[in-house]
Amino acid sequence: MLLIGWVIVLALPHWDALGHADGPLTRAIVDLRSSFLTDLAKALNALTLYGVVLGLRVATAIVLIVTKRWRQLVVFLATFVIEDWVVLHLSVARPFPTPPPLVDVSAITFPSRSLSSLSVTLFSMVFVLVPSGRARDRTRDVAIAVVTLVALAQVYLGVAYVADALYAAVLGATVAFVAFHTFVPDESFPVSYGSRGTTAHLDLGGKRAEAITQAMRDEVGIAVTEVKPFGLVGSGGSSPLRMTTESGDHVFGKIYATSHARSDRWYRIGRTILYGMLEDETPFGTPRRLATYEDYSLRLLADSGVRVAKTFGVVELTPNQEYMLVTEFFEHAHDLDSAIADTVIDEGLQLVRTFWDVGVAHRDIKPANLLVRDGHLQLVDVSGLEVRPSPWRQAVDLANMMLTLALESEPEHVYGRAVAVFEPGEIAEAFASAVGLAIPTQLSAKMKEDGRPLIESFKALAPPHAPVSIQRWSVRRLVLSGVALAGVLVLVAMFVDSLRAGLA
Repeated sequence: MLLIGWVIVLALPHWDALGHADGPLTRAIVDLRSSFLTDLAKALNALTLYGVVLGLRVATAIVLIVTKRWRQLVVFLATFVIEDWVVLHLSVARPFPTPPPLVDVSAITFPSRSLSSLSVTLFSMVFVLVPSGRARDRTRDVAIAVVTLVALAQVYLGVAYVADALYAAVLGATVAFVAFHTFVPDESFPVSYGSRGTTAHLDLGGKRAEAITQAMRDEVGIAVTEVKPFGLVGSGGSSPLRMTTESGDHVFGKIYATSHARSDRWYRIGRTILYGMLEDETPFGTPRRLATYEDYSLRLLADSGVRVAKTFGVVELTPNQEYMLVTEFFEHAHDLDSAIADTVIDEGLQLVRTFWDVGVAHRDIKPANLLVRDGHLQLVDVSGLEVRPSPWRQAVDLANMMLTLALESEPEHVYGRAVAVFEPGEIAEAFASAVGLAIPTQLSAKMKEDGRPLIESFKALAPPHAPVSIQRWSVRRLVLSGVALAGVLVLVAMFVDSLRAGLA
């Protein structure tokens, strides 16, 4: 709306008259000039120098790269590049005020180019560097104070009129707010520096906790007294939680929200560009479908004899926006550990064989999705289950299972038990296929921490097999790749154009 209003104002035939409407207010601020205020204003205005703004942007980009928040990095870069370019080409020159500016400036424009650049940078930094909540609110207030003082300094120094500075400050803040709330909302990509990482976890307090309690009572007949997050480390596409009932028992839940559906859609687009159509890449589209599909997957696997959680169904928290899958909670279960028994190894391998026999693929076998309960392997999180998958995807399941088991054992031992269930050639094909995004992020991180060359060890044990290419080209992949490449080139061209012109 701000941009539309800007264009409308510029299109008015009496823009010059409107442009001078804030002249008296500007002169009133200029009349306050003193030696002390001038020094202070010059120091504040130095924050708008292009070198300072560029330094803030580079430092922020480095933090995002180090913390591997790639989506936030892309939106951060695109946000300031697009605003800089739009302001550069749509800004309108203004006459120099009387008395003249106290600092060198090539032109005075509506809106102020340098202030809009600083504003969008500072507010973008707030969204990508500070966790939501009280810390972000305080940091945002600091950013508002800084931008306001710089705006007053620019008016005081005579490098901007009141309207120029005010509009630039509000424009930068608004663009940052809209960009980050639209493309990287906190519910999907929160800012976090702890062990939880940057996975998609919703706040489970306040009104959402009340909605969970009421929905559990009204829709499944379970009275819940406490709601707590649970299993956040291994979850990236939903918000897992543990509920305590009136009887003291526990029930497990997974919330799917609109933000999770959006995340799933972007993930599939990104993977299609990188690897092509490996299997059915049609997004689920809505959180209702995400929840109901996992409910269906649990029932399908249970009918096939797989040890999975009993499902109590799906409850609606917010119509068309938030749904929760409710299942039994695995009491007295623990993660795979160094004391992994042969029984657990055999059950893991047999689990993959069952997948192959019934024609499904888990697609996300990793340590966080395997528990040991009463000495037996328990499968959790089947949200990525695929019916009638490609042979490549089934082979990858086998490789990921063997790698997961080997983390708490030895490759030679796991391989020796695997050949009793799979042909050596099938194992060789599995590890010839396990590359790139085929290995879940958590499993890949665990393998790096382990330090042993697990993949190479399995390949040495198995018969030789040529690498399996997972690159698949299709019209959709070509179109998406072309659009992505064009977008990058446009952003680069806009950045170079703005860089050449400067933001004086």
